[in-house]
Amino acid sequence: MSKQSPRIIYMGTPGFAVGPLRLLLESACNVVGVITAPDRRAGRGKKISHPEVKSYILSHKKSIPVLQPESLKDPVFLEELRALKPDLQIVVAFRMLPEVVWSIPSLGTFNLHASLLPQYRGAAPINHVLINGEKETGVTTFFIDEQIDTGKILLQEHTAIGEDETAGELHDRLMELGAGLVLETVHQISGAHLEARSQDLYMDTGTGLNLAPKIFKENCRIDWKLPGEKLKNLIRGLSPYPGAFTMLERETGEALQCKIFKATFEEVPHQHAPGTISTDGKRSLKVSVKDGLIHIHTIQQEGKRKMDIRDFLAGFSFVSGVSRFS
Repeated sequence: MSKQSPRIIYMGTPGFAVGPLRLLLESACNVVGVITAPDRRAGRGKKISHPEVKSYILSHKKSIPVLQPESLKDPVFLEELRALKPDLQIVVAFRMLPEVVWSIPSLGTFNLHASLLPQYRGAAPINHVLINGEKETGVTTFFIDEQIDTGKILLQEHTAIGEDETAGELHDRLMELGAGLVLETVHQISGAHLEARSQDLYMDTGTGLNLAPKIFKENCRIDWKLPGEKLKNLIRGLSPYPGAFTMLERETGEALQCKIFKATFEEVPHQHAPGTISTDGKRSLKVSVKDGLIHIHTIQQEGKRKMDIRDFLAGFSFVSGVSRFS
């Protein structure tokens, strides 16, 4: 961008926020500061762990100030932020901002959200669009206001969802799609060519408003009584993180927690109770559901590595029709 491009503060923490930041810097945007989460101690050795956005800045030796406030209302942090004299702030996968922060730049503060707002407002849009079996999603840039994900929309980009696409795969695609949208939003704001529009104009009166709240462990347990298509969508919508889980009850009485990361559904009649396992013991493990069979392809026993179903079966023996998931 030109020397007259706006002074940008970039706010983000996880890997999803790295793609847009990388593209901004590669495009010579004037990023004058990065705000991210504080370093934490992690792992058995309690070593210092940097947020992925900070790790990216450090690994590329970018001479950009990195601020890591515990509180976004800390007077010292606010003074440091104002001293950077931002014209524009960009937020990607970060905390909710107080007005004292988002109101600082003259051109505003905009956020990248991984859905087509107003649909799937909330913390986990990628997971929920898949869990709900949506065929299309996208990314949205919008100005931040007092509420969560309700501000005026700037730009959107649509994309089809693959039939068996997982949350991890969709995450990576939306990160790249979002990076391009962030850059285009910066260009259009800089040239005063962009009109922000109320989310009310994007409401479809024929459908309800789907939300995307944070996902907790209790949302991740598989209920084998549900229809097969819903179960397949739950599994792919939680793969690879946090992972859909179930209890494996073997004929020996042993119960093991397992996460399932990849599965397909076959609609076929059968006489087995939901959760009943059938297997050839070598390459196939199927679970009965009300309207067919779930074929499990990738699984992880608690405390073990993730495995292809063939490797998993090599370490277990099951009695078909007796062993079950619950």
